[in-house]
Amino acid sequence: MSASPYPLGLRLDGRRVVVVGGGAVATRRVPALLDAGADVLLVAPELTPALQARVDAGRLHWVPRRFVPEDLDGAWLVQVAIDDQMAAAAVSAVAAERRIFCVRADDRTAATAWTPAVTRHGPVTVAVLGGGDPRRAMTVRDAIRDLLAARLAPDGVAPGGVAPDGVASAQDRPDASTGTSGGRRAGRVSLVGAGPGDPELITVRGWRLLTEADVVVADRLVPGLLLDELRADVELVDASKIPYGPSRAQEEINRILVDRALAGAVVVRLKGGDPYVFGRGGEELLACAEAGVPVTVVPGVTSSIAAPAAAGIPVTHRGVAHEFTVVSGHVAPDSPASLVRWDALAGLRGTLVILMGLKNLAAITATLIAHGRSPQTPAAVVQEATTGTQRVLRSTLGAVAADLLAADLRPPAVVVVGDVVDALDA
Repeated sequence: MSASPYPLGLRLDGRRVVVVGGGAVATRRVPALLDAGADVLLVAPELTPALQARVDAGRLHWVPRRFVPEDLDGAWLVQVAIDDQMAAAAVSAVAAERRIFCVRADDRTAATAWTPAVTRHGPVTVAVLGGGDPRRAMTVRDAIRDLLAARLAPDGVAPGGVAPDGVASAQDRPDASTGTSGGRRAGRVSLVGAGPGDPELITVRGWRLLTEADVVVADRLVPGLLLDELRADVELVDASKIPYGPSRAQEEINRILVDRALAGAVVVRLKGGDPYVFGRGGEELLACAEAGVPVTVVPGVTSSIAAPAAAGIPVTHRGVAHEFTVVSGHVAPDSPASLVRWDALAGLRGTLVILMGLKNLAAITATLIAHGRSPQTPAAVVQEATTGTQRVLRSTLGAVAADLLAADLRPPAVVVVGDVVDALDA
C-alpha cells in the first residue's frame, strides 16, 4: 500500500515552471500555471494554436525543440505533458536528480507530484485528490463546486441537481462511471458561451454542460481555467481561430461536431463571449441540424457589454446615450466585403462598440470622422477584459489609433466610442 500524498499549495508567483509538451494536455494545464503567476517555460517542437497565442502575447517562454536537461535550470516544478513514456521518463529522471517535483500526464504512478481536480470560487480554491483515480476526484470536486456556487431553489435543490447534502439528483447528474443517465446516452451538441475571460462569468447551465461533456471543441478566447477543470478523459479539440494566423476551417469544426455527436458523444462547443455574437454559432447549429444532431444553445456574457463594464464604462447612461451599436471591425471600411454602413454609424449619437477592430482601427476612425463624427469624441480600448491582464486605454476618436500603437495593445480587445466613456468619471 503506497503512502498517502501530502497536500500542499504551491506559491509559484515569479518562479520557473517547465512544461514539456505543446499539445492538448499542455493547453489545459498552462492557464492555471499562468494564473498562479508562474514563469512558464514551454519546451516542445510544436504548439497548439492556443498556446502559440499565449507565446505571441508574451505570457510565457517557448523553446521550439525537444527537452534537454539544462531546461530544468532554476526550475521549481516540471510538468510532463507528453504521451511518449520513454521521453517522459527521461525528463522525470532529470527532475529527480535535481530534486524537482515532477507531474507526469502519461504515468501518475511514476510522478512525484499529482495535479488535483480543482474548483475556484472567488478567493477559495479547493483541490481534490482521488487516491490516483481522476474520475473520483472530479466527482467529489464537482459536488463541492455546486455547493460553493449554490443558489438554492424553493425545493432546496441547487442548480445542477445538487441538494444541500451534496448528493446529486439522478435525473440531472451523469453516472460517475459511464457518463450516462440511465442507458446509453445519445450524442448531442451544446453551443456554450464561456463569457469574456473571467472563468466565473460562464453561466451555471454552461458550466454544468461542460462537466458532462465527452468532447470539448474550444476557441482561443475561452477562459483557460475552464479547460483545466475538465475530466482527464475528455477529448479537447483546439479549434483556435487566431487573428491573422493559423486557423481551423469552419467546415472542419462543423464536421468534428457532427461526427463526434453521431458517434454518441456529448459535445460542447465552447466559445468566448456569446455563440451568436460574431461567433459563427448559427453556422454550426445549421450543420448539426442538417445532420440530425440535437443542439442546445447556451448564451454567454458578451464582451461587447462586459468589456466596457469591466473598464468602468456603461454602454448606455441616462442623459448620455439611449442606444448602443455593436459592429465587427475585422473587414476594412473600404473593402467590398464590408457589410457595415460606417457612414450611417458616424451619424448616430449613441455608443459604438467595435469588436475585432484593432487591425483596421486607423481606417475605421478616419471613416467615422470623415462622415461627421467629432474627432474629440471620447474613445477607449479594453484589452483582455475581466482577466488579470486587463488593460484600458482612454483616448479620443481622433487619437485612439495612434495611442493604441504607442501602448502596444493587442487582441483580444474591444473599442468603445461615445460620451459614455467619460460618463462615470468623478
